[in-house]
Amino acid sequence: MTASSDLQHRLQAHALQQIDTALGTVQYRHAGAPVPQTTHVLLHGIGSGSGSWLMQFETATKSPLHLAADAKSEGLAAVPSPAFGVLAWEAPGYGASTPVAPAEPLPRDYAERLWAWLDALGVTHPITLVGHSLGALMAASAAAAQPARVSRLVLLAPAQGYGLADAALRTQKRDDRLRALHTLGPQGMASKRGVAMLSPHASAEQLALVQHIMAQVHPAGYTQATHMLSQGDVATDLRHSTVALTIASGRADGITPMAGCQDLAARLGVPWHDLGDVGHACALEGADAVNAVLGLAPTTP
Repeated sequence: MTASSDLQHRLQAHALQQIDTALGTVQYRHAGAPVPQTTHVLLHGIGSGSGSWLMQFETATKSPLHLAADAKSEGLAAVPSPAFGVLAWEAPGYGASTPVAPAEPLPRDYAERLWAWLDALGVTHPITLVGHSLGALMAASAAAAQPARVSRLVLLAPAQGYGLADAALRTQKRDDRLRALHTLGPQGMASKRGVAMLSPHASAEQLALVQHIMAQVHPAGYTQATHMLSQGDVATDLRHSTVALTIASGRADGITPMAGCQDLAARLGVPWHDLGDVGHACALEGADAVNAVLGLAPTTP
């Protein structure tokens, strides 16, 4: 096996599953504690997918065994399970997940699907909700809609959206992204843009995984997500939020630069967490730092 295929091979241990919800099918991956004991729900970015959370799947799987606190009270067998359970979806329009209905959706359209998915899985207790890049807009909207179901909101390298930007800038950003999609296609975008997701210190296998995942995006789902990015504004959903909030990013992130993430944290009155000299795909490249921020055990070499 070549080094470039090793991470892809490891991802196979966390197979895609799917479930029908009240709002359509959602495809997802799961690792660690049984689904009813899920602790973390992870939302990927625009050029990505559930596989971007490989290192968090592996960490959850290896987390220390413990007994669920409510097992005895609910008459369940006291069988030890991993301390952490993670769920990561293929966002609507990605993988086999049903697209949201609007051609030009808002973050709340994805948030509604998120809660329908967790309802279908029976995850009704408060969870740590994590959004990376575009996923931050979805996560913020979901937390604003149902704050009692979110114990903590973590935004990693958050895309802030262009909803409050000048109309000309908003149109330019949207059209530039769609033009690249139409010109290059998913495979071409992966080849050309994948390297921008990582720092110059990233490994060949990390780049290969990022490109592998990006090459699988569906143009229609990516187009909807692009419209959502152009209309959303993460700070608007967070401004009056009562949910505990953490914002973190890497110093080598050229897509959502450190300064912008620091500014967002300052405006919302929360600290910015430094993930080190890593790029935009921080959950992969900076796994130990990300896992520490998420409250997961650090990965083992």
